[in-house]
Amino acid sequence: MSVVEAALPFKSGASPSTLRLRSGQALLRSAQDAPSAIPTFSVPARHNPKLQALVEHVNADEELWQLWRCANVNAVDRLGISDHGEVHIRIVANAALKLLRLLGEGGYTPGVVTQHHLTPEDAEVIVVLAAALHDLGISIHRDNHEEFSLGLANLKAKELLADLYSIRERTIIVSEVLHAIIAHHGDARCLTLEAGVLKVADALDMTEGRTRIPFEAGSSSIHAVSAAAIDDVKIMKGEKRPVRVEIRMSNSAGIFQVDELLRRKLQHSTLTGLVEVVARIEGELEKRLVSLYTMEALS
Repeated sequence: MSVVEAALPFKSGASPSTLRLRSGQALLRSAQDAPSAIPTFSVPARHNPKLQALVEHVNADEELWQLWRCANVNAVDRLGISDHGEVHIRIVANAALKLLRLLGEGGYTPGVVTQHHLTPEDAEVIVVLAAALHDLGISIHRDNHEEFSLGLANLKAKELLADLYSIRERTIIVSEVLHAIIAHHGDARCLTLEAGVLKVADALDMTEGRTRIPFEAGSSSIHAVSAAAIDDVKIMKGEKRPVRVEIRMSNSAGIFQVDELLRRKLQHSTLTGLVEVVARIEGELEKRLVSLYTMEALS
């Protein structure tokens, strides 16, 4: 299903239907360069008023923003691993929404529609809210953070949805959000399309050292070297499958990220067989060790 092709041109221009995951490092630099600027959480709500209202509630929630910052203190300052704060949240939310919409266009129905008879727009609320809350537990501890996230997310989700849904609908959506959060762990089994979308979106935040595989800052391990090799990630409509992910890397070491992180997440998601992944090596000066690589397990 997924191939890494060496020495092939990578088209830098993205069509309007393509989501290019902007470098998280660039976002972090922007925040540092303009500390007085007020950060915002945003996704393309389109014609989904409840999603737009959710975004407004998130931006107005001071406690949630502080929880993201607390999570990053534990992740970056204390553990020396990659960013898990507000930048990561924005990247994952946009990637998840793009994945869900492409799957919908491909004829795949979210679980909340099939089992609970809600709408595709409600599914968008679920994946965006799950993205916003999935790493809150890191504010407590990185170890077992998915479990710690559940208690915080349960309270926060109810607050954010209070004026958007009836008790019945809100209960369903909160349950679906919590399932997606606990299932975003690498080996956890996803039971819904929405949960699979969050799991894969989390793995796609991998550009310029933003790997989801923990490694110590300044490390020269394969984790650090491979993470630094990922230059660009794009999500678009697939040619043979509903979704296509194109990854541009500057060094063949980036294969480690694709194989160890993205492959693992896809295998344990509901998106297996629905995503084609192509990683291209561009501008590599080292001796080429790989010319073609295939993920047979995901075919």
